[in-house]
Amino acid sequence: QVQLVESGGGLVQPGGSLRLSCAASGRIFEINAMGWYRQAPGKQRELVATITSGGSTNYADSVKGRFTISRDNAKNTEYLQMSSLEPEDTAVYYCAMVVKKYVLGLLNDYWGQGTQVTVSS
Repeated sequence: QVQLVESGGGLVQPGGSLRLSCAASGRIFEINAMGWYRQAPGKQRELVATITSGGSTNYADSVKGRFTISRDNAKNTEYLQMSSLEPEDTAVYYCAMVVKKYVLGLLNDYWGQGTQVTVSS
């Protein structure tokens, strides 16, 4: 099985910064795309950022210029550096990875358990 463990959430004041991490473990042959999603109370889960195996990134308009997604392939880990945080960024943040468990295996999606980010004074 593949497990994703997130860390780095918490309470931060508006204008502050946080760095989220998500480490994958288990049977992993390779990891394709990685991404971060978030879900605010009463709202649907939305895409925040993605990064391909080649390092190409994509961001939601609401976070462009403030958030940076990155990955460390040697550690099977992805990061989300969040700066200039706003109250509207308050949500549970989920990491996701597209993983191939075997050399001839299929690609499957795996999700982290979620970490709370609260932006408030």
